[in-house]
Amino acid sequence: MSTTRHKFSSQASPELLTGMREIARRDRWHFQTVLEHAMRSYLEMKADEKVRPEVMVHYQASVEKNRLLAELLA
Repeated sequence: MSTTRHKFSSQASPELLTGMREIARRDRWHFQTVLEHAMRSYLEMKADEKVRPEVMVHYQASVEKNRLLAELLA
């Protein structure tokens, strides 16, 4: 089964590209495979992001502090 691919162009720092090429060489993968894996990992990480508990504490305190104002504006 073939996968449809779309060409795109981008830019990256020389250090980043060197690191990606080194991983591809070391693991005997195509550069495209390493890049696709990195992109997929990034998307998975972003999808799994959770709000830190300390941020939620501050958010909830702010909501409680401003509850009357929110009711007046509603």
